Amino acid sequence: MAAAVRYVALGDSYSSGVGSGSYVAASGSCDRSTLAYSQLWTNANRPASFTFAACSGATTTDVVDNQVTALSPTTTLVSITIGGNDVNFAGVMQDCVLFSTSTCVSEIDAAENTARTRLPGWLDSAYSAIRSHAPNARVVVLSYPRFYDTSVWWCIGLSSTDRSKINEGADVLDGVIQAAAQRHGFAFADVRSRFAAGHEICDGSSSWLHSVDWTDLSQSYHPTAGGQSGGYLPTFSAAA
Repeated sequence: MAAAVRYVALGDSYSSGVGSGSYVAASGSCDRSTLAYSQLWTNANRPASFTFAACSGATTTDVVDNQVTALSPTTTLVSITIGGNDVNFAGVMQDCVLFSTSTCVSEIDAAENTARTRLPGWLDSAYSAIRSHAPNARVVVLSYPRFYDTSVWWCIGLSSTDRSKINEGADVLDGVIQAAAQRHGFAFADVRSRFAAGHEICDGSSSWLHSVDWTDLSQSYHPTAGGQSGGYLPTFSAAA
């Protein structure tokens, strides 16, 4: 189906598949999962080549320094999630669980300010490097989900103010990412509506997102295997 496609998956933990399990031992701390959306797409479409360069913890600087070398003029398709680590969004959300609502709100306000003022330039650097190394590729930039179903009043752990503020922060981050993608002529693929259809935190067993996991903090606020296959995979497939 995709015999002429040469696909490279870049990005952070949302693209490496943290939270979905089944990690490839050889990927080390990058935690690349066989259940990540890029691998699932590759399994279904069988491109001519697939390079899995996404890495847990990656920032825009890591994309420029360590990931774009996987690209070439023969690359035809690129996917990426990036930007969340640049504003420490996962760390902020963990603090929202650990500390007071006022702390949560102030930390998210600070992250939003960084997203609005500094992240555009960082994204421009990363996206320019991608285009420079892969001048002929279709580049698909995927969003982050909103995290909490705010319509569920019985959700344990965070106040409704915290949950709404976290969602607001995700929307600000995604808005900055979407604008940057459009500046560079990249496709923006938004996963939020798929997760919002009953698959956010507080939606019980149907949730596609991990809440804070005290046994493995690294997967907190990351998609489950269901979030990769049900949220990210179809969103990417529609844009690829």
